[in-house]
Order: sequence, then C-alpha cells, then structure tokens
Amino acid sequence: MTQTAQEWLEKIRALPLKRRTRIMNVCGGHERSITLAGIRSALPKTIELIAGPGCPVCVCPEEDVYQAIQLSLQRDVILVAFGDMLRVPVNVAKGEIRSLEQAKASGADIRPISSPREAVRIARENPERSVVFFAAGFETTTAPVAAMMLEGIPDNLSVLLSARRTWPAVAMLLDSDTPGFDGLVAPGHVSTIMGPEEWLFVVEKHHIPTAVAGFMPVSLLAAMYSVLRQLFEGERFLDNCYPELVRPGGNQTAQNKISQAMHVTDANWRGIGMISDSGFELNPLFAQHDARVKFPDLDTAGRKRAGQMPPGCECASVVLGKINPNECKIYGRACTPKSPVGPCMVSDEGACRIWWSAGVRTNAAEIQPLEA
Repeated sequence: MTQTAQEWLEKIRALPLKRRTRIMNVCGGHERSITLAGIRSALPKTIELIAGPGCPVCVCPEEDVYQAIQLSLQRDVILVAFGDMLRVPVNVAKGEIRSLEQAKASGADIRPISSPREAVRIARENPERSVVFFAAGFETTTAPVAAMMLEGIPDNLSVLLSARRTWPAVAMLLDSDTPGFDGLVAPGHVSTIMGPEEWLFVVEKHHIPTAVAGFMPVSLLAAMYSVLRQLFEGERFLDNCYPELVRPGGNQTAQNKISQAMHVTDANWRGIGMISDSGFELNPLFAQHDARVKFPDLDTAGRKRAGQMPPGCECASVVLGKINPNECKIYGRACTPKSPVGPCMVSDEGACRIWWSAGVRTNAAEIQPLEA
C-alpha cells in the first residue's frame, strides 16, 4: 500500500458520513492493534469500532476446560496447552480448583506450549507417560494441529480438540434480528489460511461491505476506508487490504491437511450456545489419539452453571459486540487481569484484557457524562 496510515485517516475524515456507522472486527489481533494504536479516538465520532468474536480462548466451552482440569488431576498424564488457556476459569464451588493454573499449583503436571511441535517433543521425551494436548483455537492454529496429526505422532500423545471456525459466528450474528454492524473488517490470518472467499456471504447475502485487513494501522485504516466508502457510494464488495499474505483461495495445503485430519461439526461456544458447522472434530482415523475416546468423559453431574460464563460475567455479550468491554458490570471491579472472572480478561486476544492493557481502567458506569 502506498498510502501511509495518516493519509488513510485523512481520507476517512474527508468522507461526508453523517449518520452513526458501526464497523465490526472479528480478530483479537485486530482489536489489539486498533486499541493500542488509538485508532478509535482518531476516527470521526460518528464511526464506532466494535470488537466481535475474535478470541478463541474466550469462546472455548467451559466444559472442555473443566475436562482438561479433571484429566490433569485424576489421570496420570502430562497436559499441555497454549499458555492463555491455563488461566481460564470454570464454574465450580468455592474452594475447588477452577483453572489449569490452579491445578498445576496443586501438583498436576501441566505445561504451557506455544506450538504443536512442543507437544510432540514432550511426548517423545516422556514415552512412559500419557500426554494430552488441549488444543483450542481458530483455523490459524487448527491447521498446524492437523499437520501434526498427519505427520505422525507418538502413541502416547492424544489431543483434546476444541477448535472453532470463525465465519459461522458472524453468520449467526447476521441471521439474528439485530446484527449490530454496518461494515466488517475480516480477519487477516484466518483469510490467509482459508481464503478471503469465506467472507463473500457477508456481501452477497447480507449486503454489508467487507474488507480483509492485516495487523498494522495502515492496513486496518485502509480496510475501514474501503467499507466506509462502499457505504457512502452504495457499493458492496469484498476488498482485500492485506494482499501481502492473503491470496485468492487461501492456503490449499493447510486446508487439505485440516480436511484430512478433521471434519466440521456443530459446536458449542461458551456463553453463546451451539452454532451450526462452527467446530472441528478429529476424523475417526485418529480415534486412538482422540482424548475424548481414550479418556471417557469424567462425571460432571451436580456442577452448577456447567458450560456457562461465571456469575456476573458478560463476556458473551462482549464477544458478540453487544456491549463494550468496560460496560460489563464487573469490568475493573471484580474482574481484572490479576484476578480474572471471565475469559475475556484472561487472553491476550480478549477484548477486556486488550482494553485494560491500553489503559481503560474505569467501568463505564463510573464515567460521568460531560456537561453540555
């Protein structure tokens, strides 16, 4: 892109937009860049940027986290997971272990990892132990997990898969009575893997302008300008403002690996419910490495609020773009990064954690309106 971020910002400010316009992003990396770069405050006040369902840790089913905790406590296993998952809380009675981090502190063998290759390495280094890889994520992290499976993994390694697809959550929002946004900034990394064409339905079915963006302010502002100009001029198309990495058709090799190792299924999103065709399961070929097959579900009877967000937590509304992070009743009060109540305050891709890191420390209910 030849324009600078400042030039794109000036082009946005020059658009004669008079009515309130809402643009949603569905990527935690986008939300982090937008917030830390101060893009919201630089835009005209008629433009509102909304954080959407872009945090896989935030929507990982509570019962999956609970199962991972119980596996680590009740079975002689080494449990490995991406680092953010260790602090995600579950709904248990006071005094019980409510996160993998607490389980680790109580003696469970839990190890944070940053890539599937580390899970393979740990399994090979500990051939006498069962190793369970709790693999949560969107398509970007699902592809390497699929590649790991197809390359061949040690007999003692199994996968507790909690993978989700991004676009079905947006489709669910748009099929609702109140989608809540006028334009969409589509995720760059997911589009790199799956192709930008996944987002054509937003334009063709719902007539909402859409642009794929990268993670630098110049790409994000270019995408915002694209959807705003489309709205102003009455055009509707899918724009690619991240051509450096996003290509038509996406990464066919990665897609093929996913389809060989996994199949699409209906899936539960924490606090939101079941979304059609929004998850992945391991194909039967890999049943011997499926933790749900190898370790039958542990008894969860009697658990209150199983599968739900913690009491008072409005993470589901934040994830769906219904409220801003600091509009949650417990944001900055009971819920902070030091003692998170909900998953949106745990993950680096969670909107609550991102807003807090950018200096938004006051709950919206405590902000006094300016006098006229």
